[in-house]
Amino acid sequence: MPSYFVKKIAILLCLILLAFTFTGCGQKANNSGSQQGAGKSEPQLVLKLAENQPEDYPTTIGDKEFARLVEEKTNGRIKIEVYAGGQLGDEKSVIEAIQLGGIDFARVNAQPLSDFAKPLRVLSLPYLFDNEEHLWKVLDGPIGEELLDTLKESNMIGLAYYDSGARSFYNSKREVKTPADLKGLKIRVQQSELMVALVEALGASATPMPYGEVYSALQTGVIDGAENNWPSYYSTSHYEVAKYYTLDNHTRTPEVLIASKALWDKLSEEDKKIIKEAARASEAVQKRAWKEYEQKAIEAVKAKGNVITEITDLKPWQDAVQPLYERFGAEYKDLIERIKAVK
Repeated sequence: MPSYFVKKIAILLCLILLAFTFTGCGQKANNSGSQQGAGKSEPQLVLKLAENQPEDYPTTIGDKEFARLVEEKTNGRIKIEVYAGGQLGDEKSVIEAIQLGGIDFARVNAQPLSDFAKPLRVLSLPYLFDNEEHLWKVLDGPIGEELLDTLKESNMIGLAYYDSGARSFYNSKREVKTPADLKGLKIRVQQSELMVALVEALGASATPMPYGEVYSALQTGVIDGAENNWPSYYSTSHYEVAKYYTLDNHTRTPEVLIASKALWDKLSEEDKKIIKEAARASEAVQKRAWKEYEQKAIEAVKAKGNVITEITDLKPWQDAVQPLYERFGAEYKDLIERIKAVK
């Protein structure tokens, strides 16, 4: 059976299970309030959070902190179970399930999410952000809040941003110093139209592929490389089969913690407030975990002797991808200028 149909069947099964869950406990959660003064109660609403990274990954640590805070603030009425390691599907399948109400929460990257909420594409335009500080000034300000709000139109609720560092290219064939060195390489990208266009603009051949298939594809030569941040390059062991890592930092696309609007519409205003506050509070824990894990990854990769190439002249890279701003950002020119103006 084709994988597409398997995924659709899985989503339908999730919906059926969710229907039983809400039949049994949804009403109780809405009527009970937070009962902050009462002792910890048995869970009246058990919800699922999808995470495609491993248990010890920084985003999973953020997810678990979010779940812990929600359970604490509701005195145990609401319990969120974190399903790490892609147990509930790849990011695209999870986003579709969130839209249909088959999954309650998810941590997904803003890039695949932008195929469902187009304004988010702006965050993935190559070389848009000057540095990490610039990115977080944008996300923590009015622009970041506006972008989260656009998810409502796609039956999703944006709750918070998580750190995802900067994405760079790695491959198993040769050192890459300029875009010309990428020519002829088969590079795995997220299942995203923009990322396909980015890689092809730089001269490589783009191969969209689920995250979990990348290691074996690198190992068997189905692809020559991929692009990702330091923690992902390390945690997936991609650094073992693709030893050339080029730090061009082409995108600084954040992770996004989202909720299903189907779930959201069933919650009391008080519980919505608790969940939003818990999501924002979990950001600090996730960012701290990210920094620690990133340093661990850098040290481990360097110890293995991989070839790390830092790009000091970005102009050839920026020039090559300039057409993407017209193709993917034309209707958001004002937003792009606002982002560039943030200091």
